[in-house]
Amino acid sequence: MTVQQRLTNCVLCADRFAATATRHRPKPVVWFRPGARLMICSQAPGLRAHTSRIPFDDPSGDRLRDWLGLDRDAFYDQDRVAIVPMGFCFPGYDAAGSDLPPPAICRQTWHSEVLDHVGDVPLKLVIGGYAQKYHLGTKAGVTEIVRNWRDHWPGVLPLPHPSWRNTAWLKKNPWFEAEVLPALRARVQEVMR
Repeated sequence: MTVQQRLTNCVLCADRFAATATRHRPKPVVWFRPGARLMICSQAPGLRAHTSRIPFDDPSGDRLRDWLGLDRDAFYDQDRVAIVPMGFCFPGYDAAGSDLPPPAICRQTWHSEVLDHVGDVPLKLVIGGYAQKYHLGTKAGVTEIVRNWRDHWPGVLPLPHPSWRNTAWLKKNPWFEAEVLPALRARVQEVMR
């Protein structure tokens, strides 16, 4: 059985998810193959991705695709794009309706095997604080990490989460759109050839 098949059937967090405000069952969103040109390392699928089993199947995905300069067909080409979140399932909401963090057991159980399976990629995008702490080994905040994006370039690029919740962050940090996005789009076109 392949790692994708085993991960698709994972129920490690069944009790944890049943205890959330959403009381949902595990439903891993598995979107990777060996030989990808671009790896998107993110936090965890949202509720829409949980329902559709398609990662970034929401307005955050629309914004991310715009940042990358990719249409839906190119973005969802699993031979070229791997999506490896810190948690492969929607972690649920707490009683106040806030997103819960991805369970550490998911990363501990699956990441080494998944990353080995995908192999080396020319460009790894590391989206949000959870992924940045893991993949970059830093405790700095997202703004500082993204501001220092050249420290990881050209093989890795840290990004803020493309969520609508970060619209104020984007307005407060215009250098991101002016400096980072043009470099990102050019590099994505280069690696996707």
